[in-house]
Amino acid sequence: MRQGAVGEVRLVVREGRRLVEKRLREPARHDTELRALRALDGSGLPVPQVIDASPAIIVMTELPGTRLDDVDPENRLAGLRDSASLLRRLHTLEVPVGLSPAPDDAEIVARYRAADGPRLPLSIPPSTGRVFCHGDWGDGNLLGIDGRVTGVVDWEAAHVGDPIREVARAAYGAARKDPRSAQVLIDAYGADVSAVAAWYPIHAAELWLWFRQAGPPEYLAQLTAELRAW
Repeated sequence: MRQGAVGEVRLVVREGRRLVEKRLREPARHDTELRALRALDGSGLPVPQVIDASPAIIVMTELPGTRLDDVDPENRLAGLRDSASLLRRLHTLEVPVGLSPAPDDAEIVARYRAADGPRLPLSIPPSTGRVFCHGDWGDGNLLGIDGRVTGVVDWEAAHVGDPIREVARAAYGAARKDPRSAQVLIDAYGADVSAVAAWYPIHAAELWLWFRQAGPPEYLAQLTAELRAW
């Protein structure tokens, strides 16, 4: 079983078939993931197929591949590059009815300032549209084989949001592990570098608040040092 900050995932076997059982503690996240996966069925994106669902539990197909955060740096970069075309395709799909709204960036800025985080140039960029967003696109939620993405998982944060904001969140998070990652993602998606970079302070504040709430403390300490040197 793999336990995360918002739920638990384990492999189960039914009638000789290996499946994934995901338990989410928050009903809203459960409903969001279920709504997103059902909307993506038949989209051509490599996402799990829902087999069964009940309150707090989703049973879905197991996808092949290894998480990109568990592969070597070059395969990780290749996988991130490959993922950009999938992200771009996601952003062209029809938004499911009832999908959650985008995170409230003004509220993120207010909470960050109230928490007395390191000083950041916090300004919310103008919107570039409202599209179907994954919400947590990154190497921990992408499966791959030899640099090719074979699965996109963990859709509990899916929402209607700004496409460049999502690209920036993915690029900022990936670059903290390998600085080359941001340019790889941005170029492969076809986004403007300056438009993406304008979102970085918002995502830095969002991540700092998350580490402050969920930990671990050493992650918060590392990020705090990074932001003080911004």
